[in-house]
Amino acid sequence: MTSAASTATDRSDFRTVMIAGTKTGALIALAVVVFLAATRVLGPGGGAARALVQALVVLAAATAAAFLPAHWAVPRTTEGVAGSAAIGLWGTIVFSVIDIALFRPLRAYPWTWDAVGGGGTWWYLPIWWMLGTYLAWLGGMLWATRQARGEMSVGRAALPVVAGAIVLAAVAMLARLGVLLPVAAGGGFAITLTGLAVAGIARKG
Repeated sequence: MTSAASTATDRSDFRTVMIAGTKTGALIALAVVVFLAATRVLGPGGGAARALVQALVVLAAATAAAFLPAHWAVPRTTEGVAGSAAIGLWGTIVFSVIDIALFRPLRAYPWTWDAVGGGGTWWYLPIWWMLGTYLAWLGGMLWATRQARGEMSVGRAALPVVAGAIVLAAVAMLARLGVLLPVAAGGGFAITLTGLAVAGIARKG
């Protein structure tokens, strides 16, 4: 029975990391397609409706990047958390391949995206690799700390994080910080996830 339980959790083997990471990267690429499509369909005149749709897509993509690796790795210990992070890292690499092979040739992004890096297309890759790994790592830690208290699912793990992201995004908008709603939603997600993961570790310790 112990052996069966161990094989059902803390999955960090090569096959799991490769398959789960590929799925994660493909889903993030799909989210980018949805984001770009919504942006073009709603147009510059979309106003609040366009910003809201973009923010929802960002939150959905962030949820996938943070918690799908944990869903597949089922972390309970450090090994499983490391497996979640590895899945997240491979997912970012898979997305990078899709981005370079498909999105870039189709000129899917506005010129301002590349202008951030002085006109280069490679500046964001290491940042994206670190961000994707970071989200998956924190998602794995949060999953592991809560797994001990009962059954876990992506929905249960993501609900408080998404709620916190919405609150922080609303505060940013009301405070007129000059941040776009999708950016505020993504930042709020990362901040809330970090806080909950650290709090979970503190309680466990």
